[in-house]
Amino acid sequence: MTTERFEVRRQIEADPSRVFALLTDPQGHVAIDSSGMLQSAEGETVARPGDTFLVHMDREALNDYPMGRYDVTVIITELEKDALIEWTISGTIQPPIRHLYGYRLEPSSTGTLVTSYYDWSEIDEQYREKGIFPVIPEAGLRATLGILARTVERSDSTGR
Repeated sequence: MTTERFEVRRQIEADPSRVFALLTDPQGHVAIDSSGMLQSAEGETVARPGDTFLVHMDREALNDYPMGRYDVTVIITELEKDALIEWTISGTIQPPIRHLYGYRLEPSSTGTLVTSYYDWSEIDEQYREKGIFPVIPEAGLRATLGILARTVERSDSTGR
């Protein structure tokens, strides 16, 4: 059996509400992206499943698949205030790929235990046959959690 989902966890010294605020802000996704693919975002803070925002991407950051610059629409699939955010994307490639990204937040004695996950178990067979999944390696999720920690911990200490 092959792995079709990664989950990584990290303790972050910030309240779940601070972490959640960053994760529901389209600009927050760009700020913490470790892949270098997310260039900028447009849209409002998301508040419920079905909400969307636009992300301007650059696949050249990965240098793995010749897509260059393109846009994707992030579609929120699950959202629970201060506890969970999950999304999929739609964009240039159709039909949509159906891979999922998400974060679970659990309050802890020192802040928030954050679990980041990437699930490509439901991707369309035509994409599975191309052998390009996972797009982001497990190490990429870990690196993004490191940037998330640095970002919200710094903003907690500075009040910004």
